[in-house]
Amino acid sequence: MKDFINLEPEVVMQLGDDPQVGALVSGGLLTCSPDLPLKEVARRMSRAKVSCILITQGEEILGIWTEGDTRKLDFSRQDLSSKLISSLMSSPVISVTSTAQLSETAAYMKEQGLRRLLVTSKEGKPLGMLTQSDLVRHQGVENYLLMRNVGSSVRRAPLRLYASLTIAEAVVRLREAGAEAAIVEQGKGQPASIITERDLIALLAEEINALTLQDLAKHELFCVPRDMSLLHAVDLLREKGFRHLGVVECDAEGNPTDELCGLLSFTDILSSIEYEYVNQLRAALEARDLALKTSTEHLVLAQKVIEASLDGIIITDSKGIIQAVNPSFTTLTGYSPEEVLGKTPAVLSSGRHDKEFYQSMWNSMLAQGYWQGEVWNKRKNGEIYAEWLTITGIRNSKGSIRQFAAIFSDITDRKLKEEQIHSMAYYDELTGLANRRLLIDRLKQALANAHYHKHQMGVLFLDLDFFKRINDSLGHQAGDDVLQQIARRLEKSVREGDSVARLGGDEFLVLVPEVESLHLLEALAARLISVLTKPLNVQQKHLVVSTSIGISVFPSDGETAEVLLKHADTAMYRAKETGRNNYCFYNAQMGERSYADLALEHGLRNALENQILHLVYQPKIDVGNRSWVGMEALLRWDDEQLGSVSPGEFIPLAEKLGLIEELGDRVIEQACKDLQAWIAAGYKPPPVSINVSARQLVDYSFAQRVFNLLELYAIPAELIELELTESCLVIGDESDQFQLLKEFDAKGIKLSIDDFGTGYSSLSYLRKLPISTIKIDQSFISELPDSHEDAQLVKAIIGMSSALGMSLVAEGVETSAQATLLHGLGCSVCQGFWLARPAKVEQVTDWLAAMTKNEWPAFPEDWQPIVFRD
Repeated sequence: MKDFINLEPEVVMQLGDDPQVGALVSGGLLTCSPDLPLKEVARRMSRAKVSCILITQGEEILGIWTEGDTRKLDFSRQDLSSKLISSLMSSPVISVTSTAQLSETAAYMKEQGLRRLLVTSKEGKPLGMLTQSDLVRHQGVENYLLMRNVGSSVRRAPLRLYASLTIAEAVVRLREAGAEAAIVEQGKGQPASIITERDLIALLAEEINALTLQDLAKHELFCVPRDMSLLHAVDLLREKGFRHLGVVECDAEGNPTDELCGLLSFTDILSSIEYEYVNQLRAALEARDLALKTSTEHLVLAQKVIEASLDGIIITDSKGIIQAVNPSFTTLTGYSPEEVLGKTPAVLSSGRHDKEFYQSMWNSMLAQGYWQGEVWNKRKNGEIYAEWLTITGIRNSKGSIRQFAAIFSDITDRKLKEEQIHSMAYYDELTGLANRRLLIDRLKQALANAHYHKHQMGVLFLDLDFFKRINDSLGHQAGDDVLQQIARRLEKSVREGDSVARLGGDEFLVLVPEVESLHLLEALAARLISVLTKPLNVQQKHLVVSTSIGISVFPSDGETAEVLLKHADTAMYRAKETGRNNYCFYNAQMGERSYADLALEHGLRNALENQILHLVYQPKIDVGNRSWVGMEALLRWDDEQLGSVSPGEFIPLAEKLGLIEELGDRVIEQACKDLQAWIAAGYKPPPVSINVSARQLVDYSFAQRVFNLLELYAIPAELIELELTESCLVIGDESDQFQLLKEFDAKGIKLSIDDFGTGYSSLSYLRKLPISTIKIDQSFISELPDSHEDAQLVKAIIGMSSALGMSLVAEGVETSAQATLLHGLGCSVCQGFWLARPAKVEQVTDWLAAMTKNEWPAFPEDWQPIVFRD
């Protein structure tokens, strides 16, 4: 927001003499940031000649500081000018919308003791400040001001201060007296001068160098006689730009004297006008009431009110026969007066209310003389609508009901909005299922019933497996479609009386309020898994979505809604751990495991924060030519309390907690740092392969972060290889993943497929994606050379990669016999504990130093390269 906010006001004039305040404000608003010192703020106010400044942060208005706030300051403080305006401002800023009426705003300012109000548009944008002088100028009181003299607005003697007072003492006197200004006594024979809040602003802005009032009060007081008209005084204030006028007494002949009797300001004038208006309004109301009581025209007035009413009005006789209707009746119902006169209101009946309803209404009218309530009626076109109806009996002079007046308004839109609000409060907008709030209500009712009747109750917590992959690969629209289809299947699969709810995301819950045996819950869980795993048709694709279900039972697993939900959630996660697409009942040991999970989560966050995680490197060896061709960076975590934590535990936890991207970025950066150190030491490190998660591959900024790290640490792109798992790849030339991988390939970063053969194993992505290396999963290596089937699978993978021109790496090589067989089949590059265990940076440095001396590194366990014969 700039120093001045210049906006054209919304000029909206009303009929009559009471305009809207938006028509009165104009000009700009002075603003400043909250970190400006008081001296600079005062300097800006003085230059702009304004009485207030708004403190803003961006587009937000934080507070206001005014000339009146100078009286709150301690001018004896040496650091006063350097105080930040944020510590002195008033907040919040009191405002009024531009459509507010001037009279109402004036009354509010008087009641709150305000000298100004911020005027805003309907959208909340600031338009300008409404001041007391605006109220005086625009209330249309010129005749009143002309008839009243200045003395009528002077309510008290002026505050007088000696010129020898210090500025700090004078401000204290102003504050104690609640005065905006004071007369400064300069001494005998010298004209009186005046000190105002604006003088204090100039002092703070350092435009005046003053220690006492003698130095500060340089303005001679302009005085007027007390018998001058207020209108003339207002003109003088406006023409001369004064804020105050001195008021002097007059002698018997009406000539002004030198005796000061008061100070006149807009505050005094406004207070006088408001007081007079209250009296005039009271008198006008009394006169109007008398005129209405005695006037014979009240019937005509009543008829006009009826015709102008936006509510429908029906007048009937004592038997309910319609005698008259107003124009709004025709607008709301579609019936013209000719179509309903002489008939009863039954012509509007919708058929939704029975005879007892109307009989009760009629009895209430006859007994009490009125009835009020909600009624569903029917328009002429057959449309049903809701109305709020008030029927009042009109009595004659004897007290008997001679007519009924019915007033009604259409509340259909309100009813629809109420239903919509109710639906939004208790039902999931996407699926139409009960939401968490409604589910908790139902669960508590079912618990109360189960307590009373002493029967079991079941809670099934469902979480879709790998649902995020659908959103990441096919988009959120596809994910929403899946959730809607799952919801419909769940509703059709449960018994009548069971409740299905969506808790949020891909989490659902089935409440079984009465359980005869656990076998029935087990059968229900198995049926739900079977139903949900049937293929879904989404975006002309067939998707199979599985689910994991956790089950808790009342009362064995908990006696409150919160505990049952927590335990069902715990059991669901155990179902995921045991292979997904499964169900699991809760038991106490799971609760103990959940505490262990919390400890693991806390430890992981602490390890990330304190950089406890570190890298180790496992070499990749070409057993054919005895060359070290690469190494894989592996993350390790050694914790003081938890000990050595397996990556199989903390990597999935990082993915669950949303920390995997941060973890992955740190691995890449640490690998770059290590490579930089080795290169700087004169070594020639082999390429480092780094595992990449599925979440990183859907992050559009991931590639740029990698490129930035390579540039920062001056690492050649050919020294970095990214390892991807099959399960995190999405096929498609136009997919974001495909474009991301092309970026890496274009920059010279190699890509490899890790754990090949354990995922989708689709040959199409090998042909389309820029993959350079295939890593054969260790599950195919572990049984070699004894397993003929595994040997044939490995042979097929080697043949396929050779045909596609891709390199090969065999993982998990543990014996010399395995290495010999793999070499013979055409895969010479091996990785495994038999060759070399993962080593810390210091050990890798020793290996590189040995290579620099043309010595073969002394890998662990005294491994020696295999000597192959032709």
